[in-house]
Amino acid sequence: MVAILMQDTTSKVEEILKDDVWGSIKDFLNLGLHLGEGENSIHITIGLLLLLTISFLATSFVLKWLRTLFTRKMGADDKLKFISIFKFIKYFVYILVVLITVSAAGIDITLLITASAALFVGLGLALQELFQDIIAGIFIILDKSLNVGDIVEVDGKVGRVFEIKLRTTRAITRDDKVVIIPNHKFISETIYNYTQNHKTTRENVKVGVAYGSDVALVTNILEQVAQEQRSVLKSPKPFVLFEDFGDSALLFSLQFYTNDSFGDPKIKSAIRYSIDAKFREHGVTIPFPQRDVHLFQQNRVNG
Repeated sequence: MVAILMQDTTSKVEEILKDDVWGSIKDFLNLGLHLGEGENSIHITIGLLLLLTISFLATSFVLKWLRTLFTRKMGADDKLKFISIFKFIKYFVYILVVLITVSAAGIDITLLITASAALFVGLGLALQELFQDIIAGIFIILDKSLNVGDIVEVDGKVGRVFEIKLRTTRAITRDDKVVIIPNHKFISETIYNYTQNHKTTRENVKVGVAYGSDVALVTNILEQVAQEQRSVLKSPKPFVLFEDFGDSALLFSLQFYTNDSFGDPKIKSAIRYSIDAKFREHGVTIPFPQRDVHLFQQNRVNG
């Protein structure tokens, strides 16, 4: 008798939990907007919003775990570059999670995907250069064709790179101005990278001397000037080239190596000052351009 009463009580409790409690929870989760009827109906309910929230939180946790897993053995610079790419990928993952969650909730996403495709095509055409910059930024970061600290020449401007982002690269020029370079320029145009292989670059200063000058003396003076400059490397050794016989001068170039190619204009200026002083000391003349002008007088015959 007691057993029968226990069974009846248990069944009633189950019915109450099933019909009242769970039913109330389902009714609460189904609250929201219900648009349309049949297969094309859209239901934006509390349950759907909760499901999206849980999906976003779970996805965010997984993405953070993956980021930590991939960057734990990277250096500081590589880690920053990977995080830039990771942010770009994260947006697509979130969009994919939303579509999967909405589809799992019973909403037909065919129309949404079709509209999104048309929208992305329009955006792609309107923002073509923006996407080029982003794709170029990903390639730059992955293949390490450009690094922070590199000295580059873009559109005739020389700058030292101090920041590489997904869309743009920033560099500071020799006159302390910041130039913002769209990343697609590094892919589609010819860019000079002075320090891609190493920090040492070869520079030169050109000078002309008067015809009849002692070319051996000129060579010795130029070599001596290079050796006296602190910013000029002693190895590889500087050397002089006798380049050509010019219209009004013998043309020489002093070739030297330096680790400070960013400060190259100051080094060349100091070398030119020293060359001028030593040429004056040794009587070597730097000629100015000369031209022969011939005047022809035409006599008029008066009739």
